Amino acid sequence: MNKSELIDAIAARSELSKAAAAKALDAVIETIVDSVAQGETVTLVGFGSFKASGRASREGKNPKTGEKIHIPETTVPKFSAGATFKARVAGKDV
Repeated sequence: MNKSELIDAIAARSELSKAAAAKALDAVIETIVDSVAQGETVTLVGFGSFKASGRASREGKNPKTGEKIHIPETTVPKFSAGATFKARVAGKDV
């Protein structure tokens, strides 16, 4: 499912217009991204949590030349699925 298909599904389930559903989806995504970028954890009970996670610096290898390179530490987004989400994907009744 891509973004436009997701917008169609949201519009159908919520009885919103496609434009309103697109605006709502964009607002949700922007809010989650902004919050996680500021170091906050966003928890949607039953769905999951979004948070920023640190990744330590490490040594890597250039696949083309085989030369060793330094990969600096960075912060990356992380998603952890909630129990209800996991159970639904596994086909268990919740």
